[in-house]
Amino acid sequence: MNLLLIRHATADAHGLPGGDFSRALVEKGQQQAHRVGRFLKAHQLIPDLVLSSPVLRAKETAEILHQEGCPEPMIEQWISCGMTPETALHELTAFARFKKVVIVGHEPDFSSLVRHLLGADFDTLRVKKASIISLKIAPPRSKGILDFLIPCKFLEPPLEREEHEEQ
Repeated sequence: MNLLLIRHATADAHGLPGGDFSRALVEKGQQQAHRVGRFLKAHQLIPDLVLSSPVLRAKETAEILHQEGCPEPMIEQWISCGMTPETALHELTAFARFKKVVIVGHEPDFSSLVRHLLGADFDTLRVKKASIISLKIAPPRSKGILDFLIPCKFLEPPLEREEHEEQ
């Protein structure tokens, strides 16, 4: 399976009414999510399946990916903040028939999962908001191969900016 981990885009600051689970994407985050979706489409990385955390900022990121051509997201409780690598690999076995799967979720869960899959015992990986990590995995096995990790700032510029530059 090609597993694409996409961290949610930029959201409201901590400490707002409603708590952490109700933090929505800010305008910058919406633009980041569109940028990720356009990148996936432009590079033939549209997944067969999108799984999302039920946390608002992740759900909104996944919905924007859907607007950009990805499948409608399935909301999965196990992707909530605090997902362990063992839980992720166990749950992904149910989706082994899919060749390309996106998970939209959170940090530090993603860095823990990547370290686990790569057999790394260091704590230096941090996944920035709206980053894409591509791994080859075969759940429930605990080993994976890193294809790439691209922070959002290195994705192609948003279409709106390109259109303004042409005019």
